[in-house]
Amino acid sequence: MADLEQDLTILREDFTRVRNEVGKILVGQDEVVETVLIALFCGGHVLLEGVPGLGKTLLVRTLSGCLDLNYSRIQFTPDLMPADITGTRIVTEDEKGRKGFQFEPGPIFAQVVLADEINRATPKTQSALLEAMQEGEVTAGGETHRLEQPFMVLATQNPLEMDGTYPLPEAQLDRFLFKVHVPFPDRDELNEVLIRTTGADFGEVAAVLDGPTIEKHRQRVRMVEAASHVQDYAVRMLLATHPDGDGAPEMVTRWVRYGASPRGVQSMLLGAKMRAALAGRVHVAFDDIRDTAPAALRHRVLLGFEGEAEGINTDQVVASVMAVVPEVVGDAAAAV
Repeated sequence: MADLEQDLTILREDFTRVRNEVGKILVGQDEVVETVLIALFCGGHVLLEGVPGLGKTLLVRTLSGCLDLNYSRIQFTPDLMPADITGTRIVTEDEKGRKGFQFEPGPIFAQVVLADEINRATPKTQSALLEAMQEGEVTAGGETHRLEQPFMVLATQNPLEMDGTYPLPEAQLDRFLFKVHVPFPDRDELNEVLIRTTGADFGEVAAVLDGPTIEKHRQRVRMVEAASHVQDYAVRMLLATHPDGDGAPEMVTRWVRYGASPRGVQSMLLGAKMRAALAGRVHVAFDDIRDTAPAALRHRVLLGFEGEAEGINTDQVVASVMAVVPEVVGDAAAAV
């Protein structure tokens, strides 16, 4: 246990170094930055949603500059094809004139991948990311190619109400560890943005973390323990997002069509372990679960037609679930 506490101290120091570097460029957005970094240390992908101009792309580019990892950017457009992402086989010719095929890797073969405006491409093209995000590999031309680890996709998307957007397939959404809403900056933040972007001085960031170190931290996060009653709290919260689930509140039974998948509770628990580590604890607390739940569940809850028509959003649904699910029940409550 002492070794783990020492390892988590190193993890917190590295986390703070990366966050401070990002802060040299990005103004505000503290919660957004923290959630993205939690996903990085957990080994997950993040979907960033917000209107244009809020710094989503800048955040990803800045984070890539803080990491000694390969970086690529994919600009999603309606005419983008799956092969433009994964790569394709091309005809080659050797010195003797013999022809053959060679796989030319696409931009997905990087360690930090920015999928910019992902919902401007068709669902067919969006689905090209599924295998890479889940299995860490790409199959093309009958051959499977492993992606270099650590591997992380940071996708940005505009709200679906904007022109020229396509909803992401449910299977694609489920691959993201977290979905983060990027808020509009306040008055002080806007003034700071102007100072940094219209002045003569431009901030620079340094690479403060490399791939092997990130991989070690990811293993350390998984060593943080979650007591059975804390883990069960996350499970019961997930079940309550289903209309026919135990403890589902009225908002769920009335407006939700499908609840969150098992990946939702995995995301909650992993994020909670990282939050516990950042707080200097080797055990997950109920607050860690609650703090992680919105980002882990909001994109996995599917509203029915009536819910969409009434303007219900999934954040309201998750909040209603958190309000009614007790921390402990039955025998666990007696034990605690």
